[in-house]
Amino acid sequence: MRLRIMTEQDVGLRLNTLSGWNQTAADWHRFLSNSPRGCFVMEHDSKVVDTATTLAYQNRVAWIGMVLVDPDYRKQGIGTQLLEKTIQHLDHTGIRTMKLAATPLGKPLYAKLGFVDEYEIERWILKRPPAVSTTARSTCPRLVPVQLEQIFQFDSELFGADRSFLLRSLHDQNPEFAVAVYENGLPQGYAFGRRGLFADHLGPWMAGGRVAAGKLLQVFFGPITPRDSHRRLLEVQSGVGRIVARLRLCSLGRSRAWSAARMTIPADPIRFAQSSDPNLDESIP
Repeated sequence: MRLRIMTEQDVGLRLNTLSGWNQTAADWHRFLSNSPRGCFVMEHDSKVVDTATTLAYQNRVAWIGMVLVDPDYRKQGIGTQLLEKTIQHLDHTGIRTMKLAATPLGKPLYAKLGFVDEYEIERWILKRPPAVSTTARSTCPRLVPVQLEQIFQFDSELFGADRSFLLRSLHDQNPEFAVAVYENGLPQGYAFGRRGLFADHLGPWMAGGRVAAGKLLQVFFGPITPRDSHRRLLEVQSGVGRIVARLRLCSLGRSRAWSAARMTIPADPIRFAQSSDPNLDESIP
C-alpha cells in the first residue's frame, strides 16, 4: 500500500459509482484546485483504493470529504491511515476545526479519531419524468459580477469565513443554478447548485428569512428544461420543521435509504453556518 498526495490523473468515478455517490469529475477537480496538497489517496498495485479530500476556509475551518474506500479493501485499516494523514495535514496548516458528514458505515471510525456529533442530516429528493417541461426554470436573470461580490460578502458574514472560491466555481460551472433574492438592493438569500451523477444538487444556499427561502426553493424545484436531471436533491439539518414544510410544498420527499450525521473535531465554540460542507447549507431564522 502507498499513501500519497492525489493528482489530477487520479480523478475518476470508480469509487463514486461503487458507493453510489453523486459527485462528478468537476467536484473532484474543485477539491484539488483548492487544496492541491490536502487531498490524498491510498494506492495498491497502481489502483486507487481509498481517497480523502479537504476544503479549507481561511485557515479557520476545513471540510473533509470524499472519504471513499474500495469495498474489497475495507476493514484493513487503510481508511484510518488516510484520515489520520488528512487530520495531520490540517493540523500542520494551523486549522483546528474540522468537519465532515458521516454515513453510518464511517461514523465509528470518525468517532475513534475524535470527531463528535453536531446533528443529523436528511436528504430530500424531487423525482419527475425526464423532460417533463421545456419551460425555463426561472425568469431570474443571470447574476452579474457586482451581485456576486455582494453575495460573497454576505455569505462571509453568515458563514463565518470567506468561501468565495467555492461559490465562484459553482457559479462559473452552472450559472443557471445561481440565483438570489434581493430587497432594497441587498441580497436576502442566494443559492448555488451543480449537476451530479444522478441528480441536480442544490447547495450551498442561505436565506435571511422565510420568504427568501421559499422563493429560492420554488426557483430550484420549479419547471425543468430538457438539459436538467429529472431528479433534484438537497440536504438539510434533520428536524427543522420550517424547512420540511417548505420542501413538502415543493413536492419533495425524504430519502429513507440515506442518512448521515454532521461531525466536528474539536467541539468548536465558534458556530459556523452549516455549509463548510460544499453540498449542504441552510441558514434561516
